[in-house]
Amino acid sequence: MLERLLIKNVALIEAAEIEFDPHLNILSGETGSGKSVILDSLNFVLGSKADKNMIRYGAGEAYVRGEFIVEENSAAAAALAGLDIETDGVLIITRKYNTDGKGSIKINGNTVTAGMLKTVTQHLVDVYGQSEHFALLSEGNQLSVIDGLCGDEAEKIKGSLYDLIARKRECLKKLKSLGGDAGERARRLDLLSYQINEIDAAALEAGEEEELLAKRRIMENTEKIASSLGGALAALNSDGGCSDQVSVARRLMLGVAEFGDDYSSVADRLEAAAAEIQDLADTISDLAEGLDFDGEEAKRVEDRLDLIRSLRKKYGPTVEDILAFRKKAGEEFDLLSDCDGIAEKLTAEIDKLNEDIYGFCRRLTALRKGFAEKFCADVVRQLKSLNISGARFEVSFEEYDRASADLNSADGSDNVRFMFSANSGEPLKPLSKVISGGELSRFMLSVKTCLKDLNGISTYVFDEIDAGISGVTAGTVAEKFRAISKNTQIIAVSHLPQICAAGDRNFVISKAEHGGVTTTSVVPVEGDAKIDEIVRLTGGGKSAAARSHAEELIQRYKNN
Repeated sequence: MLERLLIKNVALIEAAEIEFDPHLNILSGETGSGKSVILDSLNFVLGSKADKNMIRYGAGEAYVRGEFIVEENSAAAAALAGLDIETDGVLIITRKYNTDGKGSIKINGNTVTAGMLKTVTQHLVDVYGQSEHFALLSEGNQLSVIDGLCGDEAEKIKGSLYDLIARKRECLKKLKSLGGDAGERARRLDLLSYQINEIDAAALEAGEEEELLAKRRIMENTEKIASSLGGALAALNSDGGCSDQVSVARRLMLGVAEFGDDYSSVADRLEAAAAEIQDLADTISDLAEGLDFDGEEAKRVEDRLDLIRSLRKKYGPTVEDILAFRKKAGEEFDLLSDCDGIAEKLTAEIDKLNEDIYGFCRRLTALRKGFAEKFCADVVRQLKSLNISGARFEVSFEEYDRASADLNSADGSDNVRFMFSANSGEPLKPLSKVISGGELSRFMLSVKTCLKDLNGISTYVFDEIDAGISGVTAGTVAEKFRAISKNTQIIAVSHLPQICAAGDRNFVISKAEHGGVTTTSVVPVEGDAKIDEIVRLTGGGKSAAARSHAEELIQRYKNN
């Protein structure tokens, strides 16, 4: 609900602060007084395109502030949450635009873009003017109107459709993984067979490449290694070498072992050292013998490394990756080898799912048609009360069968169009093609009356919806405004005394010149001032009869 609108330097308005009633608000005034400026300012704060021409002459910047009350569980609150903007039930939108073409938009102090702003305001206010199409009645939104009427029952069917379609997509994904048609599967099997055989023929082992690289490094440094091994062996086993010296030391210590355990212990340790030295010498000798590589062995190592490098380029950066590729390829090969049976089962399941989806589509269509029929009858009844006695309204459903049905949409297979005729004997045609401005105003009001509790919009704005109507019809429009405004805020620009009399809060828009400067003012009126405005609208002058009639009008709607 729009609680307050603050306007500064917009067109002829220097400053205006408007506090709205939660129910029916009526803006009236002479033609050209600036009523449209109020709505332009509201549209501006709701996210419409900025224009330098809206800035009051002589001012540097236009400024509009809108204060709204937002219900906790409303769509607007959800949109704010999606933007990470906190609210305690109060939504404040401020928008500025200066003569340099620069501006700013803030929601509760957070800077946002015009696009972000509209994600919120589309759930707050529905503005309708004579030159605009009622959003809910555009062909792109007509199906959602019907679904809103169907309520939870439609949502349950849509939920079932969503689940079925999700399962079908999974089956299709599995079927695709089988390699498509028989020819594609055969080609894939040939490729997999080649890859598997190539890897298997290599007989790779985990860690093999590292071992081969280490062996090649030894081969490349054989001379150096042999020299070091030979030197080490000589140091251990040559005459007077390490082995001989340890043996001498051992014999000497054995000679004094009888004089104490300490001497005996040293002798034992020297014996152990002699044995270790001999073992080391044997090991070095074996290593030296292992350096005897022939050309065939070197070639084998290089060929093996070349093979591994070739396989790495195709199947993975390491031997382990190659082996993992082989395992996965084997699994796919086994699957494809037996895919005919699997494909047959998946195809059968997809056919069954499509049949179930089609069944739910037909149920959804039947549900929609039932609610659409009642909706059309209600709208026609409202139209006739608004003096369009020959009105006909139908919701056209495009027919479909099993072959032409859209089986991939959770919204079902329906394409609908609102068809209208204002005059008896005239054929039904798409709403946008045949309805006049005045008829569209009344049609829109009729629809609003029938849908007032469905779309969650808290504020409706009507710009001269009363154009082209008078008399009894004007009274009926006023009554419908009163009915809708019991649960939804209405802001309406009107020239009709009946509608003005029905207002819970009235504002008179006037234009005046002071010191050569023309400005527009917005003044709330009640009591005698409201009576005066109704009298002006009736053209009754200052007669007692005109004032009495105005008072009667006010009292009539006050009691409704």
